[in-house]
Amino acid sequence: MFTSLQIKNSFKNFFIEIGELSNFAVRFFKEVFTRPFEFKELLRQCYNMGNRSILLVGVTGFILGLVFTLQSRPTLLEFGAQAWMPSMVSISIVREIGPVIISLICAGKIGSGIGAELGSMRVTEQIAAMEVSGTNPFKYLVVTRIMATTLMIPLLVIFGDAIALFGSSLIENLKGDVSFLLYFNKVFDAIKFSDLLPAIAKTFFFGFAIGLVGSFKGYYSKNGTVGVGEASNSAVVYTSMLLFIIDFIAVFVTDIFF
Repeated sequence: MFTSLQIKNSFKNFFIEIGELSNFAVRFFKEVFTRPFEFKELLRQCYNMGNRSILLVGVTGFILGLVFTLQSRPTLLEFGAQAWMPSMVSISIVREIGPVIISLICAGKIGSGIGAELGSMRVTEQIAAMEVSGTNPFKYLVVTRIMATTLMIPLLVIFGDAIALFGSSLIENLKGDVSFLLYFNKVFDAIKFSDLLPAIAKTFFFGFAIGLVGSFKGYYSKNGTVGVGEASNSAVVYTSMLLFIIDFIAVFVTDIFF
């Protein structure tokens, strides 16, 4: 059983960490607009994150399209509404399922990697060495990684959505004898800019959250090698929770304006 003191300390630590994360985000916005700009490191991080994640995102998207179509098809067949399958699947994947699932996958892959990488640099005193040598480790290590995730997550989500729709069209072609051309004609007829733009816009916030939390946990990692594992694990947990909060806010705002 938790005592009242333990509950009080848990809430206190939670709000302290929220405050520290907010200060970390403010520092990022200050550093991102000041020189020097680490373009080479930013491009390297973008390449690494995209190259290392594209296969996982592609496989996830393909299976997502297959499973979602297989699960939805029998229900639509009962009502004689199988002709609505391309429209329903495309809108569901593009607006909600694709961005959230793929961002969660990237949080586990990229967010944990950032936390572990920066955490190991902190405990081995590489970050301290950079500070002593006159290099700004925050700009070189943190700003570039947050910018890279903010830019790459939307691209990975778009790629994953496309693969998911291809997987769905494959099932419809095999089960319902629907040609790929007919399937994608119905998909593009169903999707509007009011579906596409909010879905893509929120992925930038997803990417920012993944980079911010992963960098924060890794940059301030402590307790030696044990702390590296804790930073990596907590980065995934906190990011996943934050993604759902951002998604709720995005859906709420979209419902008002669109």
